[in-house]
Amino acid sequence: MLELLTYPFMQRALVAGLLLGSLLSLIGIFVILRRMAFFSDGIAHASLSGVAAGVLLGSNPLFTAIGFSAVFAAIIAQVEKRTKLSSDAIIGLIFTSGMALGIILLSFGSGYRPELTSYLFGNILSLQWTDVILMAGLSALIAGFILARHKLIALFILNPETAYVNGVRIDLYRTLLYISIAVTVVLGMKLLGIILVSALLIIPVSTAKLTARSFHGLMWSTVIIADLDVVLGLVLSVFLNLPAGATIVLCGMAVFAIVAIISKIPKQQLAVSE
Repeated sequence: MLELLTYPFMQRALVAGLLLGSLLSLIGIFVILRRMAFFSDGIAHASLSGVAAGVLLGSNPLFTAIGFSAVFAAIIAQVEKRTKLSSDAIIGLIFTSGMALGIILLSFGSGYRPELTSYLFGNILSLQWTDVILMAGLSALIAGFILARHKLIALFILNPETAYVNGVRIDLYRTLLYISIAVTVVLGMKLLGIILVSALLIIPVSTAKLTARSFHGLMWSTVIIADLDVVLGLVLSVFLNLPAGATIVLCGMAVFAIVAIISKIPKQQLAVSE
């Protein structure tokens, strides 16, 4: 394990993995509260158009994907505000349109595009320090916003009427939350890929909910569990020569299963004693 840390690719992967694991799991709390799992999947797939644009322009696809996803998220928030369409219908429209645009853009290119594979399936071991620095900066910005405003965000999600009466600018916070989720999802694509990125939004918080006693406890437990999943997954993927993203997800599910079993033991013993 210590020998692995001497390799630059592993150093970059661990730093990025811990950053993104923490951020994805923290954002995942609000995704679960607002029941927006489909939103994260939709944004991940729609951002393919941003990745394709970056590839065609010869720029870093991460930059263009972040820009496209932020625009898509803002559009979803505005359409949700101004129409009677359900959130699922709006996300479905953006999801399919973004994917279609990405496919059209890719048709203009030629030859094998290895960077596309890394975004589809994740390839955290290929990250460069420039990517890690960008991820660190955006992670700090988004995490700072979430931690500073988590009570107001939770209030408008759980009880929008009370939030409105108390002067919370619901439309502004909805848009900022949607953009934060979208950017976080795109950052996580380098870790898990478009297909699996939603896993770190859902699995750690679902695991933490089994034992957490308070909202603050849930937040801290979620981050710790996510980072544990990432470290275990990265180490196992290197030792066993397995895809890092998929290994992280399976480690997360293994941790969830273990916590679920352990959390039920006292209840079963209590039932027997009664």
